[in-house]
Amino acid sequence: MKKYMIIGAMLVSGMISAQNITSEPKLEAYGNLVKATYYFENGQVQQTGFFKDGKLEGQWVAYDAKGNKKSVGEYSNGEKTGKWIFFSESNLAEVNYSNNKIESVKNWKQEALANRN
Repeated sequence: MKKYMIIGAMLVSGMISAQNITSEPKLEAYGNLVKATYYFENGQVQQTGFFKDGKLEGQWVAYDAKGNKKSVGEYSNGEKTGKWIFFSESNLAEVNYSNNKIESVKNWKQEALANRN
């Protein structure tokens, strides 16, 4: 239950930050996809990813206002799929999605990651 609360908090914070996009996105054609890049007011990239037929598609990457990676994941036909990684100062969370629903969650603390090297 605790891990779902952590993931829920991370997802909510991601959605809130996604709503704080203030600059116009940069849109570029990539074959049958449209690459979208969203920016913070300070000019840093906030999110990059693709759309296909108006739906989220392929890899999306989100950053904080300092340019640090916050999350990386895949969309297929507008739905989250496969492995998503969420980064924070003290945690790394791996969330596996199936049919746009959380299938499993793994969390690592920063100390455990540092001890692996």
